[in-house]
Amino acid sequence: VQLQASGGGLVQAGGSLRLFCAVSGCTFSSYSMYWFRQAPGKEREVVAGISRYGISTKYGDSVKGRFTISRDNAANTVYLQMNSLKPEDTAVYYCAADRRWDDSLLITPEYWGQGTQVTVSS
Repeated sequence: VQLQASGGGLVQAGGSLRLFCAVSGCTFSSYSMYWFRQAPGKEREVVAGISRYGISTKYGDSVKGRFTISRDNAANTVYLQMNSLKPEDTAVYYCAADRRWDDSLLITPEYWGQGTQVTVSS
């Protein structure tokens, strides 16, 4: 399973970005998808998760109401729409895949992509 994240960049506070994660080497609809992030000097933090067919979504407390996770199983892609960005959202964002759906977002997914840098300036 290969995951390729993209869409990061530099944005001003209050702005928006959309991250993409293209998945290959598997039957995409068999996998729940997750986004994580890690800022310098901080622990990795779960951002959001989406179940195999998008019926269930879950968000970390720090992004609720601002970020939206979605997926297109025909395109083998998961998205993270990030609105009302804050400087504290600055981090490397990672997409990850696992056959399991964890509603509590405590899961450590089996497959990980490389990160994409998001920087929010104040």
